[in-house]
Amino acid sequence: MINAIGNAFTIISGEGAGIWTASAVNLHLITGLPIGTYIMAFGIFNIIANQLLIRHFDWLRLCEEFSYILCFSYLIDLVTNLFHHWHFQDASVGVRIMMALFGVTLFCIGISLYQRANLFMHPNDDMSNILRFKYCHHSAVLSQFLDMAIPILILIACASYQGRIYAVNIGTVYSFLGNGVLIGLADRIICPRLVHNFNARDRVH
Repeated sequence: MINAIGNAFTIISGEGAGIWTASAVNLHLITGLPIGTYIMAFGIFNIIANQLLIRHFDWLRLCEEFSYILCFSYLIDLVTNLFHHWHFQDASVGVRIMMALFGVTLFCIGISLYQRANLFMHPNDDMSNILRFKYCHHSAVLSQFLDMAIPILILIACASYQGRIYAVNIGTVYSFLGNGVLIGLADRIICPRLVHNFNARDRVH
């Protein structure tokens, strides 16, 4: 829920969404399909990629992550529509910038909490968690940059097609540069007794 609300704040602000959300917004504007549909499609891609990254088939992980994206993708649409009904999009530029920065910070806190719990998380955040601890020497910053490579390519393709790019602004830059740092800070500051909890099924064979 924290993650969905944070993403909704970035979308409604119009001052830059997180990099994956921004790519979904641009695809939505090109095709007319709901943003939630693309967020779900990205989630399915992440589910498949995670199975490849851990190098063995994990049925439980697959089911958990698919269940998550079914709820999460439409929850973002629901919260964004609610914020739109409350006219958050009509706020001043300064307030909307604050909403974007707050939204990014909020979803980074949410990512930190459920990555540490390691129980039930969005497949994209599971991907960055796998990258962080199995391939990036525990670096939250490096794993986030690697995770963002695909949505950046999508944004470049959308910009080429549309002649301009949407939902990329100060919030996107803040997310691109700060996600790893914010998650790392939240690991230490928000519920610090909650440590990263890996179990046998996280091992890469």
